[in-house]
Amino acid sequence: MKMNVLALVSVSLVLGLFSCKSKEKPAETTGKLLVTSTLGMDTSVVRNYVSQIHSIRHIEIRSQEKGYLEKVYVDEGQFVKKGQLLFQIMPAVYNAEKQKAAAEAEKARIELQNTQALFDKKVVAPNELAMSKASAAFAKAELNLANTHLKFTEIRAPFDGFIDKLDMKLGSLVDEGDLLTTLSDNAQMWVYFNVPEEEYLNYKLAEGQENLKEVHLLMANNEVFKQSGEVKTIEADFNNETGNIAFRATFPNPTNLLRDGETGTILMTIPMENSVVIPQKSSFEILDKKYVYVVDDNKQIHLTPIEVKAELPDLYIIQKGLTAGQKIILEGVRKVQDKDKIEFDYEEPNKVLKELKVASE
Repeated sequence: MKMNVLALVSVSLVLGLFSCKSKEKPAETTGKLLVTSTLGMDTSVVRNYVSQIHSIRHIEIRSQEKGYLEKVYVDEGQFVKKGQLLFQIMPAVYNAEKQKAAAEAEKARIELQNTQALFDKKVVAPNELAMSKASAAFAKAELNLANTHLKFTEIRAPFDGFIDKLDMKLGSLVDEGDLLTTLSDNAQMWVYFNVPEEEYLNYKLAEGQENLKEVHLLMANNEVFKQSGEVKTIEADFNNETGNIAFRATFPNPTNLLRDGETGTILMTIPMENSVVIPQKSSFEILDKKYVYVVDDNKQIHLTPIEVKAELPDLYIIQKGLTAGQKIILEGVRKVQDKDKIEFDYEEPNKVLKELKVASE
């Protein structure tokens, strides 16, 4: 019973202290603080996106005939020109088939010539002449087919590019359709990257602005690729699982530095219209949350939580918590407490921004 009485007295004392404190007037700080205003402006930020790099033309070179791989004229990583001979499949069988087809075609030609002469003398019927013409045409088609099969034993580059891994070695027995290698044209590269929905909307709403489509590529060695790229296409649909949409940028690659399959980071400028901007030094953190002190018309300050949308050098772009034109403490945030009344000097936000830029240079 005695313990309960002591506990009750303790609680009463604590409540009494809080009651007395709540009746106190807001403290007035001594000395002046520096205050500015939040600034509404159109700005932009550079966003980073993980990207995949691919050749615009990257194709498989496959055998179109069956046979032994008699010759390999190229090596892995070699640059080849359009029409250059890459592989030779043993042509002996196909040469024999061509010679046979040529003989059959010649035989059919002679038979047609004789039938035509007999027809002119009215010795044979028109139907027999027609059959002879059909036989000659068929034999000619067979010869053309044999020539095509023989031609396919020589595998040539369809365009300028780089040879990839050789999947078949000299002397291998290859079948029709077997993969021999791949060929990449690296003169221009496609770079794919995924953009969140909000940033996609910001991008689309600002379309038409100068240099909006220009992007840069940060390579795996943390160096920026010398050539700038341009956003050419955007996929039709968002990925429901990630909430992203795929962009594709095209980069010129005059030195062939970029290769198919590389990774990098796209640096893209995202416009942010009607943004609320504050100096970073006007904010502070409590338990991983950011706050500022907002000054009202009575010179009383209010602890205000903020959410940051993006960061610029020395600046925050505000997502939530502030509107343009609100007064905030710029310097001295550690000297005051919530609900204090203050005396301050005011500095125009544009002047503050200018001073921040000079300090960062």
